[in-house]
Amino acid sequence: MTQVVDPERLAERFIGLEQHEATHDQLVWRMRQNRDKSVAGVPEWARLREVASQIKEHTLTHLDRYLEEFETNATKRGTHVHWARDAEEHNSIVHGILEKHGVKSLIKSKSMLQEECGMTPFLQNRGIEVTESDLGERIQQLSGEAPSHIVVPAIHKLRSDVAELFADNLGTERDNSDPHYLTEAMRQNARPRFMSADAGMTGANFVVAETGGFVVCTNEGNADIGACVPPLHIASAGIEKLIPRAKDLGVFIRMLSRSALGSPITQYTSHFHGPRRGGELHVVLVDNTRSERLGSADFWHALKCIRCGACMNTCPVYRRGGGLSYGATYSGPIGVILDPGFDVSKYRELPFHSSLCGSCTEVCPVKIDIADQIYKWRRVVADKRMLRLTKQVGMSALGAAMARPPIFKAAEEVAEAALPHTPRFLLYNPLNPWGKHREVPTAPGQTFRNWYLNKRRKA
Repeated sequence: MTQVVDPERLAERFIGLEQHEATHDQLVWRMRQNRDKSVAGVPEWARLREVASQIKEHTLTHLDRYLEEFETNATKRGTHVHWARDAEEHNSIVHGILEKHGVKSLIKSKSMLQEECGMTPFLQNRGIEVTESDLGERIQQLSGEAPSHIVVPAIHKLRSDVAELFADNLGTERDNSDPHYLTEAMRQNARPRFMSADAGMTGANFVVAETGGFVVCTNEGNADIGACVPPLHIASAGIEKLIPRAKDLGVFIRMLSRSALGSPITQYTSHFHGPRRGGELHVVLVDNTRSERLGSADFWHALKCIRCGACMNTCPVYRRGGGLSYGATYSGPIGVILDPGFDVSKYRELPFHSSLCGSCTEVCPVKIDIADQIYKWRRVVADKRMLRLTKQVGMSALGAAMARPPIFKAAEEVAEAALPHTPRFLLYNPLNPWGKHREVPTAPGQTFRNWYLNKRRKA
């Protein structure tokens, strides 16, 4: 039986760590502010968003053609192209390549797709040592946790957490949380692994049909080590990562890092076109429900996502509850609309883990209608009769009242008069999870309806 993710319970656990919650909120919001400053310096930003959205829409509506074009051009350059229908097939293909080459140690850079496929535990269970080369991902790997953010995987951790973790795993000083000290300790631990690895793996930020190449964007250069030091390089990419032409990169590269961190460009924007001399390059193109999503009139827009994390950085729910509260590979607003597509029963609660404020839609660089899709996923959950009983009853009552103005007005007046005198246990009880962390605000002197009618009479 599917274990249903309970984001409220998971978020409650994180919110209970007050310093973690406050620091997380501050750091993530700072990335949003940096994004705003950077975007303000690009007068044509609105036009870039529109062009980026149109490129992705065009590509997705002609995806079969561009996939075949990429395979043809990549093969001409000496790249081996593989096709995976799902996560199981992806992992099997990767393992087959590694087994053929006698690989015992693998160095890999950050890849949400490989997380989605559960690749690392799959390979480790078959005797292959896997080391994450991204610092944040390595922290999460040592912690036994999934990434909590698409771009900055360990942003929910304090420096003291990392100091404890490294003391247990790397033998560092437990009370020394200096970032330079901790980073150098990880460098010294990881570099020998990098240099001795039998193979390297990367993801791909953009896959270019015209050239048969792909682009990987990092700020640490770790992907380049994995791609260039070992003789074998394997790259995994979701089929939605396709773009038609090399010149389209001029749009997306300008938008990716600005949306994510507020920086003009990633420190390393690496282009791969065929294997290096004496090496071997494999690209695994993965479907894993993407074709099904592409055929959905309501949810195919989510495939435009370039994984910048801007929607996460602006989301008030993500900022307070943390990424691990989503219990899935993808967190934040983009996770809310991606995860149910993998398993709607397991992730049925995620569409309600949102305030529907719409800020995510406003910052999305490719203009995904995220808030609208969250609402539509709520409809799907309701239509499939997967709502919690408390939600069913509450929403039915609210819907009936709001559909009848006289009843709504009467209920409003009763609530206004009764609220100050209502016993506390009726408002704060196990049936009201909202009240666990909040106090009901003092009711205003008059309702909006009465205020509006008074203004109208005076006008």
